[in-house]
Amino acid sequence: ERGQKAFRADIAKYMDKYNAFAEKAKSLKEARDAGKTRRKWMMEQLENSLDGFEDETKVAALLDNFLKYIGVEATMDFSKPDDETIKVDISGENLSGVIGKSGDTLYALSYLCSVAVNKDRVANFKKVIVDCEHYRENKKQKLIDLANSTAERVCKYRRPIQMKPMPAAERKIVHEALQANRLVETESYGVEPARCVVVRLKPYTKVI
Repeated sequence: ERGQKAFRADIAKYMDKYNAFAEKAKSLKEARDAGKTRRKWMMEQLENSLDGFEDETKVAALLDNFLKYIGVEATMDFSKPDDETIKVDISGENLSGVIGKSGDTLYALSYLCSVAVNKDRVANFKKVIVDCEHYRENKKQKLIDLANSTAERVCKYRRPIQMKPMPAAERKIVHEALQANRLVETESYGVEPARCVVVRLKPYTKVI
């Protein structure tokens, strides 16, 4: 593995690619005043060249730039659960802006970092998971528990139950949690951002 000094040097080089935008909008508020939403502002960061840098460097630079613009000081801990996944856990104080409502900012950051890492790739795609103070890990367990309790209610009352709207990443967790359940099935229903999961009994299922 490369040393931390070389890693920081690459991040510094990569951050230089954002100088043009930084000169035009020195804060996220100025970007908003210019008619840009946070998502649009983040997407503009990807207009810079991403070639020639390692995956972790691209992710670290993008996240570091975002944290600076929202005025948050935080640390990033990188890990690789497997060869196809890069996980980043952000820690610090006052991180509600990083998490967003129901984790929507975390999901958006994960998507943007995945785009940065996989730009121009035709194979060996990697998934980037951005977490903050283990928010997504804790949320995943809560969703699994909710999915199982919803399945129990469906079996008890013998009628479909429509869960509350949730992002695609959370719906996937619910689908996977109940995939092996032999009594119920799941289906995504509705249109974003109100799309949700419906849990119902499988056809011809007898519940004792």
